[in-house]
Parts: sequence; C-alpha cells; structure tokens
Amino acid sequence: MVSQPRVGLPTDHKQIGAHPFLAVGEKYVRAVVDGADALPLLLPTLEPVLPLRQMLDAVDGLLLTGSVSNIEPHRYSDESSYEGNLLDPRRDATSLALIPLAVELGVPLLAICRGFQEVNVAFGGSLYQKVHEQPGLMDHRENPDDPLEKQYGPAHPVTLEPGGVLAGIAGNREAMVNSLHGQGVARLGDGLITEARAPDGLIEAFRHDGPAFAVGVQWHPEWRVTENPFYLGLFRAFGDACRARAAQRIR
Repeated sequence: MVSQPRVGLPTDHKQIGAHPFLAVGEKYVRAVVDGADALPLLLPTLEPVLPLRQMLDAVDGLLLTGSVSNIEPHRYSDESSYEGNLLDPRRDATSLALIPLAVELGVPLLAICRGFQEVNVAFGGSLYQKVHEQPGLMDHRENPDDPLEKQYGPAHPVTLEPGGVLAGIAGNREAMVNSLHGQGVARLGDGLITEARAPDGLIEAFRHDGPAFAVGVQWHPEWRVTENPFYLGLFRAFGDACRARAAQRIR
C-alpha cells in the first residue's frame, strides 16, 4: 500500500542579500504534509531549465504555489510590465513548460494563486495585470497592514459550478474563500473548465478537461488547511489522486 506519495513543488528564485536562493513558502510544504498526507520535494528552478521529464518521473503529483512574484506579461500578451511589478522569469521558464507535460503524462496537479495563473498561461490564456482597475471587477487584494489571520480570513463567497470537482468536495453550490491577489484570469486557457466564480464574475477556479486530477484555485487553501473543511477536502482529494498515481507507478 502506498502511504506517502511524493509531491513536487517548483521553487521561487529569490535574492537574499548577496546570494540567490531557491525557496518555497513553508505553509505550502506543511499543507502537502498535513493536508495531502504526502512527502514534499522541492523542484529547483534553475537556468537553464533542468530536464522536465526526469523531474516528473521523480514525483507522484505537482503543487504549484502562490508567490509574491507575477508571470512576465510577455508570456501572455503584448503589454509591458508595470513599474514595481515583481517578476520571476526562472520560475516562469520551469513551471510553464512543466505544466502541459504533467497534464500529458497524467501527473495530478494542484495550482494555487500564482500557480493557478501559470496553468492558465501555459494553456494559452491571458491575465489581467491589475484586476482592481478593470471595470466591474472588485479589488481582490488583501490589506498588507492587516495581521495574517485577517489577510487570510474569509473574504468573499465563490459560486461553484454544479457537477464540478469543487462542488463535490464542498457538498454545496457556494463556499467562502480568502482573497490575496492582484492579477486574475482575463481569457481562460484551452482545455480549462470553470469551477468557481467570484461575485463579480471573475474566474476563481478551474479544472483541466483531461482524465487526471488537475485543479487550479485563485485563493489560498493551504492556509491553516486542517482548520477549514473545504480547504482540507481539496488537499485530501489531491493527495488521493497522488496516491493512485503512485500505486500505478509501482505495479
């Protein structure tokens, strides 16, 4: 019996002092352990990009995390980047190539916030660089002066699509989620199916139409995952898909 599938998490490239670091937020690693009951493995985002298939051969699932950085705009449009926009081209290069290969190979995938946006871009979708400047859309950003408990607390409901993965997990047509993002889906990528929308109509979750588990959410279900049944249910579903994948691999 497979009890601890391996989940790969592509790293962020960060400059800390004089040295570059590869890092992943601890809350995502913790959620893989406590929510998915899986073993987290960090996937280095180096330049040049490491062999993608070899990385995927080493894991049973892929978690694409949130980050303070955004995807370079030239990846999805002809817009220029705005002043002060934090970018991570090394993560872009690895994740955007890794995503379609993972889906092709049937590797379960869960994508959160920046990861959600990466999946959309990887399949040909586009993003709003500033959702709060779009007519008719809300300001989905957190208040940086608030304590973390409030920043990651319930912010707004999402309407879940009937018959979708998330509706099945929630057992309901609606769920409350947090909201900590400045960018969002403008045009949905090819093969992606909407799973949830915010009250302003912004797409907040989707799945890929392939046979494997591949779900992206704009909110942060990793936050205190064991305390929120909906968030925990999502990570458990992801973990179960990773266990099923691991069982197939060892036959």
